[in-house]
Amino acid sequence: MVGMIKEDVKEITRETKDAEFGGKTVLVTGSAGFLGSWLCEALIEKGATVYCVDNFASGLWENISHLEGNENFMFIEHDVSKLLTINEKIDFIFHFASRASPFEFEHYPLEIIDSNTLGTRNMLELARRYNARFVFASTSEIYGQPKVVPTPERYWGYVNPIGIRSCYDESKRLGEAVTMAYYRQYGVDTKIVRIFNTYGPRMRADGIYGRVVPRFITQALAGKPITVFGEGDQTRSFCYVTDLITGVIKLAIAENAKGEVVNMGNPREITILELAHIIKRLTNSDSPIEFHPLPPDDPQRRCPDITKAKKLLGWEPKVKLEDGLKRTIEWFRARRHRE
Repeated sequence: MVGMIKEDVKEITRETKDAEFGGKTVLVTGSAGFLGSWLCEALIEKGATVYCVDNFASGLWENISHLEGNENFMFIEHDVSKLLTINEKIDFIFHFASRASPFEFEHYPLEIIDSNTLGTRNMLELARRYNARFVFASTSEIYGQPKVVPTPERYWGYVNPIGIRSCYDESKRLGEAVTMAYYRQYGVDTKIVRIFNTYGPRMRADGIYGRVVPRFITQALAGKPITVFGEGDQTRSFCYVTDLITGVIKLAIAENAKGEVVNMGNPREITILELAHIIKRLTNSDSPIEFHPLPPDDPQRRCPDITKAKKLLGWEPKVKLEDGLKRTIEWFRARRHRE
């Protein structure tokens, strides 16, 4: 498992060879989470000193424990909704801290709101203090039930402001507003990345943390029913983690992207039922597919228009869905055998 991730991190560094981080100090919030841990590892590989900040609300120490002992790795256990003091010049801040699984929205709405509003403001204050570049991890959820698909950044969104998902999508929207306010009022070098469904090793599959890809994989490997919500005709677009992290790093250093909002995701749109059948085939599983009630406000379609990312950053995903799923399945299979 470790070898596979090391190979993927090397691929990220190759794809971002023009991004120089040697001698730079970087702060990553949500560093023990899925995306945050990949970002920390890639930046350390590129020579940065990285302050990894997490309170383990949904992140796991095992995602970053292998970095302990590396002279460029500094860990701070901290809730980003509280003020944070760093007594060293910070060059980049990546604000990735937030619970993100739809199953968490019912149980932790206030914590989610705090991470994306108070936490964003706190990190922006650090960026203003140190004149650091700031990247806010937003989400495709801000589009709600989009009436334009593929969805471009200029689309304002169609969301339910009092629905079960509002703690996440509305707080991310406010996080974007706060980020742009610091750009306009204080001249902070901010960028916003709207992340579409991303998958890969280190995703949690347990309980309320399980997203659709790890849930389907673990169910298929265990021979348990694969649980599809609704009729499975809702669509998503799945981006492998190395492509996403490559794009985020490219965005962070881009001089032509100050104050910009950029979609990142894979424009290949498939139904959830198709995904279930692909995972069944790749795992050689006999698991039946079970249909469960659709959660409230579950978006019917989700697919990014990545024209802007191509134009500004020269970025587009390279990993095919089946190839990324095979690597993810391999990781979960090895983890299952280890446990």
